[in-house]
Amino acid sequence: MTAGAGLRLAITTLTVLPIKGGRVDRAAAAWAMSLTPAVGAALGGVLAALLWALRQLGAPSLVAAAVTVAAAALLTRGMHLDGLADTTDALGSYRRGDQALEIMKKSDIGPFGVAAIGLALLIQTASLATITGGAVVVAWATGRLAITVACRKGVPAARPEGLGALVAETVPLPAAVLIAAVVVTSAAAATPGRPWQGPLAVVASLAVVLALLHHSVRRFGGITGDVLGASVEVATTVALVGLSLR
Repeated sequence: MTAGAGLRLAITTLTVLPIKGGRVDRAAAAWAMSLTPAVGAALGGVLAALLWALRQLGAPSLVAAAVTVAAAALLTRGMHLDGLADTTDALGSYRRGDQALEIMKKSDIGPFGVAAIGLALLIQTASLATITGGAVVVAWATGRLAITVACRKGVPAARPEGLGALVAETVPLPAAVLIAAVVVTSAAAATPGRPWQGPLAVVASLAVVLALLHHSVRRFGGITGDVLGASVEVATTVALVGLSLR
């Protein structure tokens, strides 16, 4: 069943869970990229439980937040952070096309990438120190919503091979809009005292991701797996900041 294969592909791609893989093709990828917000919400639920448990055990807010951020990196193999670093290095080089893509493929991390990872982890930790479990779920769902948006029709792949080529343009635009609307409206539950804050945080996050995607298409010719990873980290970080405002 294509939907089941898509769900397995989404889970195995986005987490370290040892689930047996299924078919890997464009049809399964369409389902997988559409289901990424649900996988993100589930991951956010695990992290929210960890954050709550650490606080109940008496851990200082920043310590609990830092451990939660570290757990998030472990549960995703750190691949989104790697994508953030590679994308930032390529963008920071001011090169275009194949030259920029070659920088992305290098195994080392340059100063732009190091700074991007450090700042993202710092901001995420500081934000997590002030929010509750529901907001954590929303932030991680929003981070994975960035993948759905990036894989919508009209956003090409930068290379003819690799993850970007497999998933690019697999999500129909109406589906991407509907999924985004569900995440935006659901975010209101995370900020009950300010029902507008959750949806606004998601919208702001999507705006930043759309800007990143536009810039990536202009500089690289399309998206790659690294651009998807960067989109996840950028979206999660912006959402966390928006949800932490008081």
